[in-house]
This record gives sequence, C-alpha cells and structure tokens, in this order.
Amino acid sequence: MSETVDELTVTYQEGDVTTVKELDKVVLTKGAWATVMFRYQDLDRKTGEFGPDKYTIRRYQKRNGEYGQRSKFNISSRDQAQQIIEALTRWTKD
Repeated sequence: MSETVDELTVTYQEGDVTTVKELDKVVLTKGAWATVMFRYQDLDRKTGEFGPDKYTIRRYQKRNGEYGQRSKFNISSRDQAQQIIEALTRWTKD
C-alpha cells in the first residue's frame, strides 16, 4: 500500500523479475478517493520481451493513511483507447 498518490504504481515484480512495467501515469483526482490512469506493458514470459502498451484507470481509497485499490477499468487495446478519446472529445465540445 502507498501513503501518497505519487507513490501509486502498476509496476509489479515477482522476485527480481519485473512482470508489469509502468510507462507513465496521470493523476486525475486526489483526496480520500484518488483516480489514476496508467500506461504500462506486460512481460511476455515466452519471449522475455514487453508487449504492446496497455492502459488502465484505477480508483484508490485512503484508509488509515494508506491507499488501497478499490476498482479498475482496463482499456483492452489501442483501438479501444482511441474510441474512448473520440467519444470524450465529442462529448466535451461546446
């Protein structure tokens, strides 16, 4: 668990091996509930290489001074990410 929003990450290690590599993050909201969007890659265990970029939006709740993940939405592909961008762009135009 993390004490601050800046410490939150999707990077994951099993022993000395990084299996999820965080590439970037954007903090969308801070406070008792934090929303963070991450760009990351998963390790392909067969090839030892990291796969294509993936995206996830995660919600964290702060309890007893530490953030714990409460929910997440994984964006399954670059195409789906583009569709989300296009829909939000259309919806937010005045």
